[in-house]
Amino acid sequence: MSSLVWVCVTDFFTYETTKSVVVKSWSVGIINRIVQLLIITYFVGWVFIHEKAYQSIDTGIESSVMTKVKGFGYHHNQVMDVADYVFPQQGAGVFCIMTKVIITQNQFQGTCKELGWRFKCKTDEDCHTHFGSILANGVITGTCINSTNDNEMGQCEINGWCPAENDQVKIEPMQDVNNFTIFIKNSIRFPLFDVTRGNFPSSMTSEQIKSCTYHPENNPFCPIFRVGDILNYTGQSVSDLAEKGGEIGINIQWRCNLDLDIENCVPEYSFTRLDAPFAKNAVSKGYNFRFAKYFKTENGTEFRTLHKAYAIRFDVMVTGNAGKFDTIPTLINLVAAFTSVGLGTVLCDVILLNFLKGADQYKAKKFEEVSEAQIEAYLAQSPGSQLSLKPGIKSSYDSGAVSLDMTDQPDLATTTTI
Repeated sequence: MSSLVWVCVTDFFTYETTKSVVVKSWSVGIINRIVQLLIITYFVGWVFIHEKAYQSIDTGIESSVMTKVKGFGYHHNQVMDVADYVFPQQGAGVFCIMTKVIITQNQFQGTCKELGWRFKCKTDEDCHTHFGSILANGVITGTCINSTNDNEMGQCEINGWCPAENDQVKIEPMQDVNNFTIFIKNSIRFPLFDVTRGNFPSSMTSEQIKSCTYHPENNPFCPIFRVGDILNYTGQSVSDLAEKGGEIGINIQWRCNLDLDIENCVPEYSFTRLDAPFAKNAVSKGYNFRFAKYFKTENGTEFRTLHKAYAIRFDVMVTGNAGKFDTIPTLINLVAAFTSVGLGTVLCDVILLNFLKGADQYKAKKFEEVSEAQIEAYLAQSPGSQLSLKPGIKSSYDSGAVSLDMTDQPDLATTTTI
C-alpha cells in the first residue's frame, strides 16, 4: 500500500514538456490539413460571418404595440362596426374580431329549466347526480321539472340567470371579416445600445399610410394589414375560422446589425395559426367567450343580455435582437478558433498511435520519460556536465513511453523526424 501511495505521489510531481515529432506521411498530412481547413471554415463562415460572434448582442428588446381595426359587416341583419365586433376596444397587442354571436335576451335572476340532453331527467333523484356541476348554466336545485309518468323526459332545474342559454342554435357567421383591416403601430428599443425604432418609416405621410396595404414584397413596411391576406399567409380562410373561431399570431421580428446604417434596422413580419394543434379536435375547438350587458327595469330589477361570441383572436408578438462590434467577444472567439485548430493534431495522433503501420516507432519517438535516478546516475559519472538526452538508448517503462539516458543539455528540446 505504501509503495502504491509513493508511486502516486511521484507521478503527481512530474513535469511534461513538449517534444516535436515531424512525420513524413502524405495520408496523415492531408488529414491534418483537411481537419484544420474545416475548423477554420466553420469559425470564419458560421461563427464570425453568420452568427456574428464578434458582436455584443442585446436580446432584451423593449416593445410597445398599438392596434386599430376598421371595417363594416352584416350580422343578425344589422350593420356591425368596430365598437360591435372588436374586443377589447383599447387597441392592445392581443385583440379579437368577432365572427358570430349567440344572444340570449332578457335574463332575470330566478329558477328555470336547464337545456341539453345531459340534464334530462324523470325524477328528482336523476338531478341529484348533477349537484355541484360546472357544466350547467346555474346552480342545480335537484328538482326535475316538466316530467310525466310516461316516457316523456323532463329537465333539471337551475337557480341563476333565466331563461338558460341555448348555444346550439344555428347562426350564420359574418363573412365580411375578410375585408377588415388592422393597423399595427410598433415601437421598440434596445436598451444596451439605446437604439429606438418604429415599424414604418418616419418619412411616410398620413395619406401614404391610409392608402397602402401590406405585402411582403411590394410593400413590406406598410402597417395596414388586410385580415383576408393574414389568413391566406397562414393557409387559412374566413370560412375556416368564422364558424368556431381561431387564434392567429402576427410576429414582428427585429434583427438589427448596428455596425451598418441604422436605416437597415427594419421589421420582418410572419404569420401563423397558433391553435393549429387543436384545429381537428372534437372538443375545445376554435375560440369563444361570453360577455353580458346589464340593464334595470323601472322598479329597479336587474336583467341582462348574454352574448356568446365566436372570434378570431390576434396575438401581436414582438421578438428580436441587436448586435454591435465589441472587442471582448471578438478576442474570446479568436482564441477559441486558434485553440480548436489544434484538434487536427489530436486526431492525427490518434491515427498514428493506433491505426497506421509503424505505430510503435511513433510511440517511441513521441513519448519519453526522464527519471530522477537517471539524472543522478549520469551526474555521478559526469559531475561537471549539463543535463541532456542521449540519443539511441531507449528503455520502455509503460505503454508507448520510453526513457532516454542523459547527454548534453542543449539537446533537451529535440525535433525528431520519422
